[in-house]
Amino acid sequence: MENKSNNIGLFGNIKTDLSASLVVFLVAVPLCLGIALASGAPLFAGIISGIVGGVVVGMISGSQVGVSGPAAGLTVIVLGAIQDAETYAVFLAAVVVSGIIQVVLGLVRAGIIGYYFPNSVIKGMLSAIGIIIILKQIPHAFGYDADPEGDLEFFQPDGENTFTELITMLDFVSAGALIIFLISMSILILWEQKFIKKIKLFQIIQGPLVAVITAILVNLAFTGSSLYVSEEHMVSLPIAETLSGFFGQFMLFDVSAIFRKDVLIAGATIAVVGSLETLLCVEATDKLDPLKRITPTNRELIAQGIGNTVSGVIGGLPVTQVIVRSSANIQSGGRTKLSAIAHGILLLVCAIFIPDILNLIPLSCLAAILIVVGYKLAKPSIFRQMINSGKDVYIPFLVTIIGIIFTDLLIGIVLGLAVGIFQVLYNNFKKPYQARILENDGDHKLHLELSENLTFLSKANMIETISHIPNDANVIIDASRSHFIHPDILEIIEDFKENAKYRNITLEIVGFEQVKTSNQVEELKKMAKEIN
Repeated sequence: MENKSNNIGLFGNIKTDLSASLVVFLVAVPLCLGIALASGAPLFAGIISGIVGGVVVGMISGSQVGVSGPAAGLTVIVLGAIQDAETYAVFLAAVVVSGIIQVVLGLVRAGIIGYYFPNSVIKGMLSAIGIIIILKQIPHAFGYDADPEGDLEFFQPDGENTFTELITMLDFVSAGALIIFLISMSILILWEQKFIKKIKLFQIIQGPLVAVITAILVNLAFTGSSLYVSEEHMVSLPIAETLSGFFGQFMLFDVSAIFRKDVLIAGATIAVVGSLETLLCVEATDKLDPLKRITPTNRELIAQGIGNTVSGVIGGLPVTQVIVRSSANIQSGGRTKLSAIAHGILLLVCAIFIPDILNLIPLSCLAAILIVVGYKLAKPSIFRQMINSGKDVYIPFLVTIIGIIFTDLLIGIVLGLAVGIFQVLYNNFKKPYQARILENDGDHKLHLELSENLTFLSKANMIETISHIPNDANVIIDASRSHFIHPDILEIIEDFKENAKYRNITLEIVGFEQVKTSNQVEELKKMAKEIN
């Protein structure tokens, strides 16, 4: 039964996938526009990359629940690249280059990098994103929209930071926006209740859709009063008067610039950073997937590469797999690629036919939807679970969260990973062996049982221990539990063997025949035979 559920066909979960795609679509629209705005790109470029991320990447990717689109983590890089390029078309050439590089990375199987990030760091990333979403959406809930949607960095384009924005917003509170937020949040909370979920109609109609429709109707009812939420606080999708005008918003890249040095450097930077963000998101998304499927990471890099190539060719921003949309998809019941693909199609169709209706959606309503997504990513139970797992788990977890909140996604991840690596190295340094005193017929022997893996980092500890062994002692060095011993450690033991002769130390070496991973083990085996 479990195997069957893990191999759902594209249309095997169609009802839930389509309803999930609608939620992802509602989340994606303001994020696509906000990221484009923060990147200094045309607003429609964000919509293009959202469409490409949904349809093109969605069809090629092996991820069943991941959703791709313009990434907040690339905003600073994209902004700098656009400013350095003479024209936007030259920047698009860099996006095309990044796509080609990502395809190559996938073909050379670079996707394995994603498996080297510890779970504590990945879970820290998810929780941090959840906290940031909540903090960033609170000003929008109050009707203060100076910071673009989709901005996840600590220092904001509006000159504020994540926390000062919460103080500044108090001078710009919109009563109408706040009322709409509270109504929307009430609907979303109601839809999470068990008795609502048992009603078949409400299993089909998602709470976010009800919240959006209600928000539009409430705001229309506010027309003519001081509570009315004006256009600057609503979704601002570009509107084309005709179909030809719509397609006129697409822009071709500058083919002649593709081999320029600055374009190649910008493309390589986007490819490397975008690939890391994608691999991190894939790892996180797989953990959120209720069916616990494993995404083929090399195929994902190829899918992202093709997506970026297409996006760059037609005028879009770089795309990556993104955790906000992916988690919204999973939480809304998305279980196959159909939800990601359908959300991309919805973006295209609605941008062509009903942009004016989408532009009636208050941002405070979408803030409610995103805050619910953020809460599910950063539930208190997750923190309790990590803290109960011990300091080797919760320290990298907390460092990752703090790092991401106060800097950005990649810096926070690097900090968490660095702490995790330091803990491994420290534990390795601290516990290269277990020491105990053995007593046999009145004789006392110092028994040093070496750990499973001894790297060169254990040198200092081993040297210090051996140098403090008193003269005339009986010593056993036991490698029975060891799988790998670094040649530097073997050399220390060999030197100790020579030194022991002059200090009247009786030395016994056992268990080295079990160690098979070091080239010098054969020499130590011979040495052990000579001693024994």
